[in-house]
Amino acid sequence: MATPDAVSSEQSWWGVLALALTAFIFNTTEFVPVALLSAIGDSLQMQPTAVGLMLTIYAWAVAVVSLPLTFVTRHVERRKLLSCALLVFVGSHVVTGVAWNFTVLMIGRLGIACAHAVFWSISVPLAVRLAPSDRKSRALSLLAMGSAIAMVAGIPLGRVIGEALGWRDTFLVIGGAAAVALLLLRATLPTLPSQGAGSLSSIGTFLRKPALVTLYAITVLVVSAHFTSYTYIEPFVQSVNHASSSRITYVLILFGVAGMPAAICFNRVFPERPADFLLASIIALSACLLILFPSALNIVTLSVHTLVWGGAIVCFGLAMQAWVLKLAPEATDLAVSIFSGLYNVGIGAGALLGNHIAGAFGLPWIGTFGGVVGIFSAGIAWAALRLHERRALA
Repeated sequence: MATPDAVSSEQSWWGVLALALTAFIFNTTEFVPVALLSAIGDSLQMQPTAVGLMLTIYAWAVAVVSLPLTFVTRHVERRKLLSCALLVFVGSHVVTGVAWNFTVLMIGRLGIACAHAVFWSISVPLAVRLAPSDRKSRALSLLAMGSAIAMVAGIPLGRVIGEALGWRDTFLVIGGAAAVALLLLRATLPTLPSQGAGSLSSIGTFLRKPALVTLYAITVLVVSAHFTSYTYIEPFVQSVNHASSSRITYVLILFGVAGMPAAICFNRVFPERPADFLLASIIALSACLLILFPSALNIVTLSVHTLVWGGAIVCFGLAMQAWVLKLAPEATDLAVSIFSGLYNVGIGAGALLGNHIAGAFGLPWIGTFGGVVGIFSAGIAWAALRLHERRALA
């Protein structure tokens, strides 16, 4: 088996594309419950907002296991590790696809969460590692494109399958797609010895980097703000806009469509203005959350709003990953694992907060609370990035 150094540039890009396809599948399964809340709730005799806690449990499981699994697997050859993670992923989808109650459903989802934690802790460093030295931003963009297409096609398609055949079949189809991705990864990736996995001492090094620690905190805040609203977008649009099922699917597609131009924008703008790009994405996201309710009253304004919102969260995620890699080059796997874990803390916290806000104040208020948190995060990000720039120039 060839080593990465011996692999042609063309073959390396095929490996990056295989990773992007796998990212598409992982993102689809993480967020497809958003499009199936009502169907799952009806089947299991639960309220949609209660089913939404699936995202909280899943996300917090990822957060809890990310760091331990990164340490346990830090010496495992990466191609083999990806294969094992996908085998667990496929098996867990079979469990989810036959779930007869919420407990069995969550057992399957927890298995998927473990595979998720492993995949996202190594996929970003691997994509950058496989790409030529002058094309690393493009590799990140391709990975993000896979995630964006999950929003465009994966999640709406999951909703269509769920409505036609039942929500369980949606998860079985995703498991089948993952089996195909496993074969592609085995065919396109070279042998990839572990590099930059880090150790316990790396955590101490990270804690001595104020900019990195602050960006980790901002990750939790901004992602919490976003998922306060996004988790419940289906019942929100249904309630505020009185939208039909097809219109809700349309909104979900628009959200994902925005991710593709956002990834292109990142590739062109971020390398030149990394701090401004990150700040702009947080501000745009926060503004979208603050005006979510009035925007949702009309389908035209909701469409424009959804495009900007979807683009903003993709830009934020890409910029944060690039900053983490920039600030922790000596232990990229560990740094990205922590980022992934904290991102999922934010997903879980946002889903939980949105559940409480919807119950206490009503669905129309979920955006307002998230927007306030987002604006607060933008202020912290501005201060942290300016301080980092001054120290870099000193």
